[in-house]
Amino acid sequence: MTKKPKFPYLVGSKWTATKKVDGWRHFQVVNRKNQGKWVYAEMVAACDPNVRFWMNAKLLQDGFQWQAGWQSLQEIEAVESKLFPTLESETPLDASQA
Repeated sequence: MTKKPKFPYLVGSKWTATKKVDGWRHFQVVNRKNQGKWVYAEMVAACDPNVRFWMNAKLLQDGFQWQAGWQSLQEIEAVESKLFPTLESETPLDASQA
């Protein structure tokens, strides 16, 4: 029985970084490299092909760092608000209440 390949649709996939990487958020996978049990993805910024780097493809599964597809800033903020709900309903204590 053949082994199922890890990340079969990696090359050509598009990703949004939740925090800017070298000034950019939108990236595309242009190459992959298998090294032993590890799979690496070569990421290229959508707006600047000179910004490129290799990373462990497993990190793309971390929703705190990467979102699949190209997301708008509003979509990123919506996801972050779900992951990190703020405590806006609570009123902060001022010095007289402390």
